[in-house]
Amino acid sequence: MLSALTVVLAHAADDLGRAPGGQKPTVVLVHGAFADGSSWNAVVPRLQRDGYQVIAPPNTLRGIPQDSAYLNSLLKTIKGPIVLVGHSYGGEVISQAAAGLDNVKALVYVNAIMPDKGESFASLSGKFPAAPITKAFRQVPFRNGDGTTGTDVYIQAAKLHATFAQDLPQQQASVMASTQRPIAQSAFTDKLTAAAWRDKPVYVLVGRQDRAIDPSLERYEAKRAHARKTVEINSSHVSLVSRPQAVTDLIVSAARDSQ
Repeated sequence: MLSALTVVLAHAADDLGRAPGGQKPTVVLVHGAFADGSSWNAVVPRLQRDGYQVIAPPNTLRGIPQDSAYLNSLLKTIKGPIVLVGHSYGGEVISQAAAGLDNVKALVYVNAIMPDKGESFASLSGKFPAAPITKAFRQVPFRNGDGTTGTDVYIQAAKLHATFAQDLPQQQASVMASTQRPIAQSAFTDKLTAAAWRDKPVYVLVGRQDRAIDPSLERYEAKRAHARKTVEINSSHVSLVSRPQAVTDLIVSAARDSQ
């Protein structure tokens, strides 16, 4: 069963990622569009084995104001240092949610969008060629309980493998297509009111075969944020699923540097 929230206390007291006398940070993993917390399932146990406490909270995918406010409230309940990780749209969410939180010691962006204050997903990505995934979207109207309406964006099931997860087996991509969670269309134009990457250490993973976010955009973001470390790997957009060890290694690097 897919898990929306994973909270696990650290296991063994090995020293990987721990500075002498330092406290290991809690790692908070924020998923992106068309996914849920289970997209981190291959990364979580690797971090657990290294002795980290890990939280993979739900991201409601309703837009930056709501999603970042929710995450900010969760982060405020965590004692001690935090390494905050965002995949894809989750990069936008962590950028705003971490603003002003001193215990967030590092931000890790995995195949992510990193707008600046006043920028949106649309305005930032518009500086680069449109990614192949933009031709695979399907729009579905929805109605809220209070009578307000909106539009959800899905990936067409037949096109998800080729545009989102081409380095995974077709069967696995088919399951992802069936279980995907849509993102509100309004999230693409929501402008950030804060960008925590301006004053926090940044670590970036670029997927060279990313067909959902242009790899050139990911490199531009890393350079603009003066990333302490940028790692490029031959992966699709879902490197956290297809290349979990590389993603874990970058998170551990950020954790070690933050102590």
